[in-house]
Amino acid sequence: MDRLCGSGELGSKFWDSNLSIYTNTPDLTPCFQNSLLAWVPCIYLWAALPCYLFYLRHHQLGYIVLSWLSRLKTALGVLLWCVSWVDLFYSFHGLIHGSSPAPVFFVTPLVVGITMLLATLLIQYERLRGVQSSGVLIIFWLLCVICAIIPFRSKILSALAEGKILDPFRFTTFYIYFALVFCALILSCFKEKPPLFSPENLDTNPCPEASAGFFSRLSFWWFTRLAILGYRRPLEDRDLWSLSEEDCSHKVVQRLLEAWQKQQNQASRSQTATAEPKIPGEDAVLLKPRPKSKQPSFLRALVRTFTSSLLMSACFNLIQNLLGFVNPQLLSILIRFISDPTAPTWWGFLLAGLMFLSSTMQTLILHQYYHCIFVMALRLRTAIIGVIYRKALVITNSVKRESTVGEMVNLMSVDAQRFMDVSPFINLLWSAPLQVILAIYFLWQILGPSALAGVAVIVLLIPF
Repeated sequence: MDRLCGSGELGSKFWDSNLSIYTNTPDLTPCFQNSLLAWVPCIYLWAALPCYLFYLRHHQLGYIVLSWLSRLKTALGVLLWCVSWVDLFYSFHGLIHGSSPAPVFFVTPLVVGITMLLATLLIQYERLRGVQSSGVLIIFWLLCVICAIIPFRSKILSALAEGKILDPFRFTTFYIYFALVFCALILSCFKEKPPLFSPENLDTNPCPEASAGFFSRLSFWWFTRLAILGYRRPLEDRDLWSLSEEDCSHKVVQRLLEAWQKQQNQASRSQTATAEPKIPGEDAVLLKPRPKSKQPSFLRALVRTFTSSLLMSACFNLIQNLLGFVNPQLLSILIRFISDPTAPTWWGFLLAGLMFLSSTMQTLILHQYYHCIFVMALRLRTAIIGVIYRKALVITNSVKRESTVGEMVNLMSVDAQRFMDVSPFINLLWSAPLQVILAIYFLWQILGPSALAGVAVIVLLIPF
């Protein structure tokens, strides 16, 4: 990284602890600001792009008419793309006229420019797919603003210290970039109009979650109106929202039936492949092992039907578990900070802010995890009941003699409810060992071999 910006105009190291940590006025090196700090939002967007495009491709919500909000978002994206290319051409202009710009002045505008063009195209693609509020782009613009705040401060302090602006052109283009990114973040917080040709438009009392914005979903603000109404008076049937399309039984049951049909087809192909012709030799027939016929697995059908929900809940649970160990580590650092009278004061404010941010993020992600896993559990119960009920309507009389009506009702009520009850605890299969391992590791760092006493107690209590 030092080679990328260690020569020419920039002439600084990538990282300098004396400038960034062991000082009362912390700052980042110009190399760090113009390289990694500017690339962080770009890395995020390109990393999230494949999964997000896969999601958009399989979720067609309608078509949103080109509104003024969409035009403004697109115009800001195009302007940001132009600003990045202007920076790039300015570097080439300096190279042609004898100056030697650092390589980072070529790489960063190119990377940022391509990413801004991608964000602009993504805005229009989301509109065509009926997305009213994009969480991916909101996080991208938020990262752009956060990563630009440090250069915003540094350039002002540098100009005040030098008494003049060292590079007026890049100084101007940066603040134009910051203003445009900040406006893009503000505009992205507003949601678009409802899409046309969408089934939700035909519902007289739709659930507001489907059309809620990113921050409304994150904080469950869309539920506030019903909570206030229930506080003022008892709720009635007409006050309750209709089920969303993805939660309706005809959608959920059909998905499970398709997965079950695939399992049956695979089992039938396996049985056909293992079926062997008659062998004339008696010894060969006796010695040859009988092939095992593959039976369709209802559990695999359930897993394939709800794979996306399981993966999403697992991601939320993993982040929440990791954040649970962040605050104790920050508290340990804070204790060491208090014990050191020579430590800079801003360390304490930074640690306190990080602890607050970690707790807030942990709370938000935990509630998103519970919402995701319980919605999946409800869909799971609905799908199982629907499949059993549909099967009960088409079974023959001979099968009906083998199974009583009480057994069928028991399958639809008790057994399906057990699947729903166990769903919130599925992630404990990997989450609990992970938490134990991390806890033992951090305890070992503090207590040493004495931490094994707690592990021994846990192992002894397993049979009980």
